[in-house]
Amino acid sequence: MRNTPILTIVVPCYNEQDVLPITAPLFGQKLADLAARGKIDPASRVLFVNDGSRDQTWEIICALAQQSPRYTGISQSRNRGHQNAVLAGLMEAKDSCDITISIDCDGQDDLNAMDEMVDAYLDGCEVVYGVRSKRDRDSFFKRFTAESFYRLLNWMGAEVVFNHADYRLLSSRVLQELAKFEEVNIFLRGMVPLVGFKSTSVYYERAERIAGKSHYPLRKMLALAFDGITSLSVKPMHMISALGVLIALISFVGIVWAAVEALLGSTVVGWASIVCIVCFMGGIQLLCLGVIGEYIGKIYLETKRRPRYIISDRTPAPESDAEE
Repeated sequence: MRNTPILTIVVPCYNEQDVLPITAPLFGQKLADLAARGKIDPASRVLFVNDGSRDQTWEIICALAQQSPRYTGISQSRNRGHQNAVLAGLMEAKDSCDITISIDCDGQDDLNAMDEMVDAYLDGCEVVYGVRSKRDRDSFFKRFTAESFYRLLNWMGAEVVFNHADYRLLSSRVLQELAKFEEVNIFLRGMVPLVGFKSTSVYYERAERIAGKSHYPLRKMLALAFDGITSLSVKPMHMISALGVLIALISFVGIVWAAVEALLGSTVVGWASIVCIVCFMGGIQLLCLGVIGEYIGKIYLETKRRPRYIISDRTPAPESDAEE
């Protein structure tokens, strides 16, 4: 491990034309500050990943790359989602740097936390998680749903760091091992802890979005949670099995009760009770089939082995690199 590691800041971008011109100089300045203090190599870069944006995001990235060799960019052939965009950036950078820090483009994550991340790496940590210290600025609903999201994931067996999103430092050693994970269904918050290696957390306060609007409403957050659970845990299947056993026991008791009532001659034809039982059992069966179907769908996607991302464009290499 060299004294001054080469750092690549990986920034996924989707329709960020409003905020990118504001945050890009901040990323560049942070690299300059870290290099000036001898914490990272001057050859460090910012890598923007355009996730199939429909606005001027890619054009802005290309303009930034022309202005300074500090900025580089890749563009996916179409929108493939935040997790795939982050993975594309990490895999693009893994062979040309010593460490990466992935961070969103919106300016909410505290850039100063990068100083502590790099320090932790120099002290021997291979993974450093950026963790929100508090959620005072969030509404009650946002705070409740976000914290419930992490608790649900952990309860379901998906190992995640509480209040950690995708702001993290990974060493090249971790990236090389992460590249061996070949699943199509990506959930990096749960995959990175599975890689292992020495890790720690850095705590910071998250600010409001600088410009533009959030791309993660409640609907997408719920979809991400369900993706994480079904990608990393089979606990829902175990719950279905337990529910099946419970209903079978209740049904057995019901059968015994019905037989006893029939023998005593006190049975009465009950339309309402039959309808309630049929509706209840039908609902449970459909719910269970739906969960099983989700797993079968993921198996189907995995067996097709489709690429997780396709890079259609890259910004030109810096002149110094091209001459070499």
